[in-house]
Amino acid sequence: MSLAFSSSPATNEAAGSGLLRVHPAWVVLGAITVVFHLGLIFYGLTPALVSRPIHMALALPWILILAARTPFERWSGWLLTLLGIAACGYIAFNEEALSNQYGFIDTHLQMVIGVFLIGLALETARRAIGWPLPLVAVAALAYAVFGEHIPGQFGHPGLPMQSFVGTLTIAEGGLWGSLTGVSVGVVAIFVIFGAVLNAGEAGQGFMNMASAFAGRLTGGAAKVSVISSALMGSISGSASANVASTGAITLPTMVRLGYPRSLAGGVEAVASSGGQIMPPLMGAGAFVMVELTGTPYTQIMAAAMLPAILYFATVWVGINAYATHHDLRPMAESDRPSGKEVLITSLFFAVPFVILLERIFLGGYTPQYAASLAIFAGMALLFFDVTLSFSLRGFATRMADAVVTAGRQVAMIGAIIICASLVIGVLSLTGLGVKITSGILSLSNEMLWPALLLTALACLVLGMEVPTTAAYVICVSVAGPALTALGLEPLLAHLFVFWFALLSTITPPVCGAVFIAAGMVGENWLKVALKAMALGIGLYIIPLGMIANPDVIRLASDPFGAVFYALKIAIGLTGISYGVIARRAAWLRILLVIAGALVIFAV
Repeated sequence: MSLAFSSSPATNEAAGSGLLRVHPAWVVLGAITVVFHLGLIFYGLTPALVSRPIHMALALPWILILAARTPFERWSGWLLTLLGIAACGYIAFNEEALSNQYGFIDTHLQMVIGVFLIGLALETARRAIGWPLPLVAVAALAYAVFGEHIPGQFGHPGLPMQSFVGTLTIAEGGLWGSLTGVSVGVVAIFVIFGAVLNAGEAGQGFMNMASAFAGRLTGGAAKVSVISSALMGSISGSASANVASTGAITLPTMVRLGYPRSLAGGVEAVASSGGQIMPPLMGAGAFVMVELTGTPYTQIMAAAMLPAILYFATVWVGINAYATHHDLRPMAESDRPSGKEVLITSLFFAVPFVILLERIFLGGYTPQYAASLAIFAGMALLFFDVTLSFSLRGFATRMADAVVTAGRQVAMIGAIIICASLVIGVLSLTGLGVKITSGILSLSNEMLWPALLLTALACLVLGMEVPTTAAYVICVSVAGPALTALGLEPLLAHLFVFWFALLSTITPPVCGAVFIAAGMVGENWLKVALKAMALGIGLYIIPLGMIANPDVIRLASDPFGAVFYALKIAIGLTGISYGVIARRAAWLRILLVIAGALVIFAV
């Protein structure tokens, strides 16, 4: 019996995509995943060595069985899943005894289970996202095992195997460390929140609101893509999912209105990439940042808000600049929704969002508790369609869609974070992170801007091979201390690294959002990438602008100062964007770029 979807790749890519046909077993497993993670919020304190292994066990079938591409992958996936559930179960059922071992393995069975769990984490990540992240983890593990033979400062004294494997697998380090705790307790909840909203009419609400607001403007269809992708990305946190979902509507519209295909694809790719820097979800980065910096979630949201708005404003300006090349017509009135449609469909995302934000900022609750209440509101709205007609059958269909999407996405993020946690565990055990930090300080001659450029290059290279959140975690673990040692405040250093880890979504040679958009629009990917890089120039400049104007992230403590510096950066970005894109005399374009850079960095 095959427990697989019957759907297109684009459909599978989209967050909250409609499921054409799904085996009931996956609906049940998705429901168990949702109930488990919501239950942790209301049940109370659950030991880490119970909740985190169960989180991994629930992720295994989605990655190893559902996503299997060949018969070998399928039967081996079944075997690995069953053994993995047994191994995770051993950790969870023996939590109390293992806690008293303080990360030191004392039986052969525990060593076998520990080594198997490390291998399973690597294989699960490989099947989920390919080789690069597991190879980074393997390199880290090899360093831990053989690093004692490396001469000089980059060697280490050696680690007893029982302590090394034990710390990674039977203690709250490595696989079950604090990052995995973030995945279990916070990220999973917001992923479920996004899946529930996307299963209903919230996506249509985003599109309708964007169309009503921007559809009548020059470049209206492109600007609708920008707004809808910003809204959609704020809950999906995935560039590829954003392209596949909003792009299914915006790309055909832009092509039909005569926009060049490369421009249409570039607009969608760059707009969708911004979802990972737009609060509240930020591609899970916001919650990892909470754990790594100790900064409250609300402060991270406030710090990230103005830079994210600047990013989308730059894309908007870039579209106006491209209007000097092409006739970017507004959307036809027949394609724009009526006021009644906008009002009704907006309720499907406005109600849960209002509950989420009110409970966080006025109620004083934790983000995960507030999101749980918003999830229940979103579930209630699944009883209704765009005409506000009540339907039990519609609810069942939409709820099945939501739990399966949630299960798949929780598993995907879990696989990434658990594998990245191995790298963090090795950095901690061996002191390698401190040594790399010293290397960065030495190479940069202890000057901030050279250190920033080295860090940006490392983020770009690593981000080309691994997902944004994993690239951010690894880069900030080794470069973050160096940047803070040079005087950068921790939150600013983390935001800088996170933004540059995102560059690879639109920067060749590996640019996932561009590849998907180019395929959907039927254009050469390199042409799409060039347009995306021009439109998304803010992604390259804003992180540096944050360093030069640090008050821009202080919206919570100094709102007037933050807005002033945001406007200053916006003026500079406008000049640079027009200078790069607009059809004007060469001397004027060069002057605009220079003037824009001076406004951001020198004034």
